[in-house]
Amino acid sequence: MASIAMSQPLWLRLAWAELGQREVPGRASNPRIAGYIRRLGHAALASDDTAWCAAFVGDCLERAGLASTRSLMARSYLRWGAVAGEAQAGDVAVLSRGSDPAAGHVGFVVGLSDGGLVLLGGNQSNAVTVETFAISRLIGLRRPSSVVSAPEPAAADADDGSIFARALAAVLALEGGWSDDPFDPGGPTNKGITLATFAREVGEPLTAATHDDLKRRLRAISDDLVERIYRDRYWRPARCAEMPPALAHFHFDASVNQGVGGAARMLQQALAVAVDGEIGPITLAAARARPVDGTLARYADIRRRHYRSLPHFWRFGRGWLARVDTALAKAREVPNPAKVAGAPTRNPPSHHQPKETAAMPDTTQVSLPAESGGKWWGNSLTIWGALMTAVSTVLPAVLAAFGIEVSPSLIERLGSDLATAIQAVGGLVGTMMTILGRIRAREPLERRPVALKL
Repeated sequence: MASIAMSQPLWLRLAWAELGQREVPGRASNPRIAGYIRRLGHAALASDDTAWCAAFVGDCLERAGLASTRSLMARSYLRWGAVAGEAQAGDVAVLSRGSDPAAGHVGFVVGLSDGGLVLLGGNQSNAVTVETFAISRLIGLRRPSSVVSAPEPAAADADDGSIFARALAAVLALEGGWSDDPFDPGGPTNKGITLATFAREVGEPLTAATHDDLKRRLRAISDDLVERIYRDRYWRPARCAEMPPALAHFHFDASVNQGVGGAARMLQQALAVAVDGEIGPITLAAARARPVDGTLARYADIRRRHYRSLPHFWRFGRGWLARVDTALAKAREVPNPAKVAGAPTRNPPSHHQPKETAAMPDTTQVSLPAESGGKWWGNSLTIWGALMTAVSTVLPAVLAAFGIEVSPSLIERLGSDLATAIQAVGGLVGTMMTILGRIRAREPLERRPVALKL
């Protein structure tokens, strides 16, 4: 193995300490691996069944005091830190994986071999291991620096300060001060910051021995640290500055209250794009293209439904719903420019929409369906399937009720077998169309006048 500079940065030492962590067979998960995912804000996906190589890298970086992408997508690290030249120990290497341009693998460089790159990484053979990968798979080599130690801000961050300050003030007003309600699943909280988040931020483990001291320090947390936590752990990972200001305001509140990944999935539902919990170019393009008022209304409804599904709704439900109403009202007070700086232009309608991926450049043009309250019933496969079923199976009975019957002689002439076959096929096709239409349905139906000429 060829030698490279082998000074051991803190994040690499932390990664070595995880060597040997392995997935648990069956339904159970290795809690250590689930912790990598949970600590990056993806609690709903905290399982070793989730692809976790990026979670491993992000967790090691953040425990070393560096910002990660907080994404579970390996290729998100193509935009992190600074481009590295000659490989050094601890560099973050991003590799391709198969022919899928969205797939990848990420790990820490620990050495070079003949034609290969030696990586210490997670989810390598379902464990934290050291393995050699073909150098031809390398698509990016990144490292933190004194200049770039966090994901590069987007162009839309130009007005980040004023928008963020306004959104943060609104969130802090909703979060309030110190709370240690035994029914709160978040545990001790001050200004919306949980004890677990505070412990991660100051780089100390939360154990029975440190619990009381961390609690005391959380109660005295400084305003500067509060602002830094909210900006680095919620505002930037949620990509709020790249959205219309009013939507950014509301999305930031959701990200704080429901986690960055959970809020991303809710926003994607509201925008009717693929739901994967990752804010990428497709989600951002939809956020910029859709009328903000409609998106906010749908987003708020989704949040309300989520709260009502939680087991602690009986105790906190009234406050949760009030929070949504307040956040929505505050967001609607935020002025929105007619066009967001850096928003992509819209292409002509296309039948093919690329899969959400943080690896795609922010300038990607995305085709979006026209905004509407729903689709016309005449375009519903479900409706037409039901109509065909009715025509094939119900209409003969209706005609008979009015004294209109097909005579035996006519049946004989047409062929009873043919008539029966046509009716059976019509009913079968209609039923299949109804079922298929219901499966494919994604939008509510809307009324539209139809003129019939007889």
